[in-house]
Amino acid sequence: MGSFDWGLELILVVLLAVTLVHAVRLERALRSLRTDRAALGDAIAGFDDSARQAEAGIGRLHSASTNTANVLTQCLNKGASLQDDLAFLIDRGEALADRLDTLVRGGRQLAQATPAALVTPDPAVQPEVVATQKIRSKAERDLLIALQAAQ
Repeated sequence: MGSFDWGLELILVVLLAVTLVHAVRLERALRSLRTDRAALGDAIAGFDDSARQAEAGIGRLHSASTNTANVLTQCLNKGASLQDDLAFLIDRGEALADRLDTLVRGGRQLAQATPAALVTPDPAVQPEVVATQKIRSKAERDLLIALQAAQ
């Protein structure tokens, strides 16, 4: 049985050698895993910091957008009131322009009908006509005539 013992011991040595090789490979894998674990921990910490900064940025962005919305609302409200004021002024301006146009047309008709009144005014009858002699432009004369006709 001596050779049988030697055979068993030889098989045992081969199995121990295979086990030793697997143990070395396993130890290297564990060392790599520990290194990767530390790197993973660092990556998770960096990701956590980035997430916190993003949350803070979102809060600031929300605050800024709320402030901007408030400012825009105020500007829109002011614009709406100015729009109403401008519409009112435009209506009044159009009415005045129509009235002035009517007066100017009436003054032109009056000037064409009585041109002698401008050349030789009677201050006792028409004191406003005396002022027209000092005015040199035709447009000014027409405007004064229109105003006199409106009175």
